[in-house]
Amino acid sequence: MSLKKTTLATAVALAAATATGAVAADLKFEKGKGPFHWEDLKQFENMDLSGKTISVFGPWLAQDEALVSSVIAYFEDATGAKVDYAGSDSFEQQIVIDVQGGSAPNIAIFPQPGLASDLASKGYLYPLGNDTKKWIADNYAAGQSWVDLGTYKNKDGKKELYGFFYKVDLKSLVWYSPDNFDEKGYEVPETMEELLALSDQIVADGGTPWCIGLGSGGATGWPATDWVEDLMLRTQPPGVYDQWVTNAIPFNDPRVVKAIEAFGEFAKNDKYVDGGAAAVATTDFRDSPRGLFTVPPKCYMHRQASFIPSFFPDGTQVGEDVDFFYFPAYARKDLGKPVLGAGTLWAITKDSPETRVFLDFLKTNLANEIWMAQSGFLTPLKTVNTEAYATDTARKMGDILLNATTFRFDGSDLMPGAIGAGSFWTGMVDYTSGASAKSVADAIQKSWNQIK
Repeated sequence: MSLKKTTLATAVALAAATATGAVAADLKFEKGKGPFHWEDLKQFENMDLSGKTISVFGPWLAQDEALVSSVIAYFEDATGAKVDYAGSDSFEQQIVIDVQGGSAPNIAIFPQPGLASDLASKGYLYPLGNDTKKWIADNYAAGQSWVDLGTYKNKDGKKELYGFFYKVDLKSLVWYSPDNFDEKGYEVPETMEELLALSDQIVADGGTPWCIGLGSGGATGWPATDWVEDLMLRTQPPGVYDQWVTNAIPFNDPRVVKAIEAFGEFAKNDKYVDGGAAAVATTDFRDSPRGLFTVPPKCYMHRQASFIPSFFPDGTQVGEDVDFFYFPAYARKDLGKPVLGAGTLWAITKDSPETRVFLDFLKTNLANEIWMAQSGFLTPLKTVNTEAYATDTARKMGDILLNATTFRFDGSDLMPGAIGAGSFWTGMVDYTSGASAKSVADAIQKSWNQIK
């Protein structure tokens, strides 16, 4: 019998009566109504986990804490279990202290896979099992990508699945003004070749295609790392990307250098960038998209992640004043539709039967749809009702995830901090300021050698 079935059987055996749980008034959406898979609750309503407590520790505070709690409420209501969520802005430090001190929560929510991998290698995480591994592969778009992202070596060196991704962020987006495109007769490009041709057309028409800004205070340079990561996925197979982020191939490998140069094709072309190439490193990333909204426009496109609307002018309506399209792949490369992003990974740090049941609940369509219907939540789960998304914008982003053939986590977040949040950032500033891609890559590899 599988572990999952054992867990469910144990829970069912505990049943003495129908769970009472939280009162209906605590639930965000009325059961039985709306675009939700309410039938997903049935298997949990047949359990009685009254008196059982599941502790969950993660990085979410304020609004995000309220949102995750709104999902948890349905599990509590169905089973009678109590789920104690605690958030902290020092999650990365505190979870290490907790697991080492023997006071781990049942579940830890990791913003970055690297820390989860490190704790797995020290024996602090519990394998999720082959059933969950198969479930992710079968039910997530680009499923094997998610399996790989959650699979780490344990303290014996054996690879097992430890991480379950729930709540995903999307980076591979190009923002533009539909009105500006309509006025000039520009079409949304479907391939990287068409994107470059459009950029050339805009220049020929007397415009500037791109706004790019790398400024971010002490983190200046990071927006360029996203560009390079996206272009690595569009010029090389995902396996090469994986080797790059772990330094299994050197940072100055010719394939990496070419990806940096592909970024330079945009950022180091004076005709392509508002303010010219010299302005790229000195323009704050938060200010850089504003050129989309000037009259006449200072630029027609801006590549940035799903969070960037926070820095658009007040009153900007996404879907009307501004829209986005998928940062396309090269038609000639035949590498599918890769997507770059991030997300939160749930892992078991203190095992129990009810903890496994709760993770089973998170796999349901309903547990995704409840958050989708509010804000800030995207999922690669193929079986959800996408009508549950609260906005057309979120639904469109969700569609990009569902159409992905490959998903890879932000590469700089997977690299050691001295590289991914250090020499990679400064190297990209040096590159856009005039240094060659090869010399920059050599310097980054040298810094990586120094921390080995």
